Amino acid sequence: MFRRTRYQQGSLQRVERKFGPAVWIFRWRETQIDGSRKNRNVLIGTVDEFKTESEAQKAVDALRITINEQTPRQQLKEISFETLVQHYRHHEMPDIFYRKGQLPAEVAEDDNRKSYATQDTYEGYLKKWILPRWKSYRLPDVKAVQVEQWLKSLPLAPGTKAKIRNIMSALYSHALRWEWATHNPITHVRQSAKRRKIPVVLTIEQLKAFLSHLKEPCRTAVLLDASSGLRVGELLGLKWGDVDFEKLEVNVTRSVVKQKITRCKTEASRKPVPLDAELADVLLNWKLRCAYPQPGDWVFASPKTKGKQPYWPGALFRAHLKPALKAAEIPGDVGWHTLRHTFGTLMKANGEDIKTIQELLRHSNYKVTADTYTQAITPTKRAAQTKLVKMILPAKSAVAGRN
Repeated sequence: MFRRTRYQQGSLQRVERKFGPAVWIFRWRETQIDGSRKNRNVLIGTVDEFKTESEAQKAVDALRITINEQTPRQQLKEISFETLVQHYRHHEMPDIFYRKGQLPAEVAEDDNRKSYATQDTYEGYLKKWILPRWKSYRLPDVKAVQVEQWLKSLPLAPGTKAKIRNIMSALYSHALRWEWATHNPITHVRQSAKRRKIPVVLTIEQLKAFLSHLKEPCRTAVLLDASSGLRVGELLGLKWGDVDFEKLEVNVTRSVVKQKITRCKTEASRKPVPLDAELADVLLNWKLRCAYPQPGDWVFASPKTKGKQPYWPGALFRAHLKPALKAAEIPGDVGWHTLRHTFGTLMKANGEDIKTIQELLRHSNYKVTADTYTQAITPTKRAAQTKLVKMILPAKSAVAGRN
């Protein structure tokens, strides 16, 4: 006689805390490999995030489906888009899902999960745009034409709309993998990713003017960023122990995103960065002057936290970089990432091959380097055109001689 599979509901409880708002805790029993049962629990969120038990119950629907592998097929048809999102958070965005708790050991050791920066970006799009529109839909009810028309109505740049479409497609791919859906309707959604404007790239003259209006540690930070192409999270995530003054290289091992320390984006991101000798001297001078020069100290440690944290990139930009840009009379939408684009473009203008630039920017493939991070600057384009014209047209002196 076969044993009937029981559907496990789990237990959702509101737990008061000594400090801060009460929280919702979901508890269930998990079957181990040896057949034994282990009590598990996860922090769902605070009562500020989920004001009623009904709201909190919706947040755990995806967990219930996961812990009940024999979920009836007819029940899967009723799965809402919101449940899919929560399930996706649990499995693909664990740093976000377990943000207020401790990551399970097997998750913490998974080097293949998305970087925290990517998870945080996805979460922003999900909360602000995707969930408000689609959370109450059942998975089969989301249609390609509806999504396409909705994207057209959004007051966003094409690239941002394309990002939203790609996240929705990733959600349905997740549903397909878990056999919650039979097709991905988002693959038929048309959305251009064409940029409205080309990213600003600084000239050498502008960079020099910019640096001349900066004081330490901002001057060293901007110089290092513009000379290495580091992402701002990697730049502010550097510790003195990462800088090898003998080998003249910087070991990029971590990134700081919203003051959360995370591993670097990809294997390519973790490759050492060469350090020019003169640039190393500038960095060494800053080390001798700064208040926190120990190997475990941040290179750009914030004095407000007594060196326990690095500077916040936004605060540093608003207080120091933005006034310097204004004083240097540099127009346009310039930010930290401008320095990375500038690095790639100036490298290309210097005649460096795309593979070298890719390695220096530490992209996983050269297409991103070629399409997004490098562009021909006007003098270079003019010189290239002149070279071709001279090949096509006869020299002026030769034409004059024949006349």
